Amino acid sequence: MEYRDRVIADPQIMLGKPIIKGTRITIELILQKLAQKLEIEEILSSYPNLNKEDIYAALAYSAHVIGQEEMLNQSSPKRSPQFH
Repeated sequence: MEYRDRVIADPQIMLGKPIIKGTRITIELILQKLAQKLEIEEILSSYPNLNKEDIYAALAYSAHVIGQEEMLNQSSPKRSPQFH
């Protein structure tokens, strides 16, 4: 999935947070809804400007961003992961 056609960040919209192009719906919001165990259809029902490809683009974008991060404390398996 090529998220770059659907996910943008504009400092003038939502303080520059990544959003779905043409909306003010942040990637963060979509991930929060999925983490709350909402089904994709429930999210689409609540946000009619979205479609399934937007949800998949949010996931692809998030996977890309996380894939670019470095692991912290790899030598300490007993410690909880640190998030920044």
